[in-house]
Amino acid sequence: MSDQLLAIARQFANSASHITPLGNGLINDTFLVKSGSQTFVLQRINTKVFPNPEQIMTNLVSLSQHIAQKNSADVRLQLPQILSTVTDASLYQDEQDGAWRALSFIADSESLETVRTLDDVWQTGQALGHFHRLLSDLEPGTLHDTLPGFHITPGYLQQYRQVLTRTLVKQDAYCAEFIDRFQHRADDLEAAKEQGVLPLRVIHGDPKLNNFLFDRNSLQVISLIDLDTVKPGLVHYDVGDCARSCCHNSDTGDFDIERCGALLTGYLSEAGAFFTDHDYQYLYPAIRLIPFELGLRFYTDYLQSNCYFKVTEPEQNLRRAAEQFRLCESIQTQESVINSLIAELKPGE
Repeated sequence: MSDQLLAIARQFANSASHITPLGNGLINDTFLVKSGSQTFVLQRINTKVFPNPEQIMTNLVSLSQHIAQKNSADVRLQLPQILSTVTDASLYQDEQDGAWRALSFIADSESLETVRTLDDVWQTGQALGHFHRLLSDLEPGTLHDTLPGFHITPGYLQQYRQVLTRTLVKQDAYCAEFIDRFQHRADDLEAAKEQGVLPLRVIHGDPKLNNFLFDRNSLQVISLIDLDTVKPGLVHYDVGDCARSCCHNSDTGDFDIERCGALLTGYLSEAGAFFTDHDYQYLYPAIRLIPFELGLRFYTDYLQSNCYFKVTEPEQNLRRAAEQFRLCESIQTQESVINSLIAELKPGE
C-alpha cells in the first residue's frame, strides 16, 4: 500500500488504515478504503477527461437533493453519498493537482462483468428506467455538462476525420471500411434532438452493466454508480449503451435478442410513464448507434496512440473497436426483430 495513497485517504478519514484497488474503470482510479469500522470509496478523478471536477460534485449534490424530495417508498436506488474531507471540502487536491473525492460504499453489493441470467438483464433495464423516471422532473438545464461533446456521435466522427489527416498509425481495413459504410447514421439522434423530436432529459451517461450494483442476497439492483457523466442529454444514449453492454454475447460476438427483450421490458416498466411515441420510434436507432459510437471512439484513440482509454498493450483499442463494429453489424441484421419487439412493448400497439 502506497504511503501517498494512505495520506490522501486520511484527508477524508484520519484513521484510514487499508487501501485496495476497486473495479476496472477505464477513466478514473478507484480504491476501497477501510477506516476503523467504516468502509468508503476513494477516487482520483481523471482531470484530463473531466477538467472541472467541481462540476461533477455539484451535479451529485443536485441529484441527491432532488431524489431526497421524493416519497421514500418510491425510491428503490441508493446513490453513493459524498463524504467530505476533514476540512469539510468535497474534493482534495494533491501536490500533482490530482482531484480526489470520497463516496459512501454500498455494502453487501456486487457489480457484474458478465450477465448471469435474463433476470440480471431485466433488473438492469428496470433500474435504468427507474433512474430516468426519478429524474424526469428535474430540469436538465440545472446540471453542468461535465463532459461537453460526450455522446455526440457526429462530433466523434469529425474528430476521427481530423485524426486521419495527421496520424502515423496504419489504418485497419475492417474498421476504416465499417466507419465509411455506417457514417451516414451518425446523426440519427442528434438530428431528432435538433428538430425538437427528442427532448433533453437528465441522463446517466455511462450505464454499462458493471455500473449497476446488485444486492448479494436478493440479487436485485440496489444502486447505480459512476455518476460523473450525469448531464443533460438524450435518454436514448443511455438505453443504447445499456443494451450494448448487456446484450453483447461475448462468446459469439453477436447481439442477443432475448436479452434485448428482457432489458427493454424492464426499462419500459418504469420509463413508459413518460415515454412519447417519438421516444419509442428512436429506440432501435439508439441501440444500433451506440456500438458504432464506442467503436469509433476506441478506433480514434488507437490512431492517436491510446491517449484516452486505459490499455495494457498498443492494439487493445483496435480490438475493442472491431468488437463494437461487429456487434453493430449483428444489430443491423436483426433490425426487423428488434423493431417488432419494441412495437409489442409500446402501449396500444
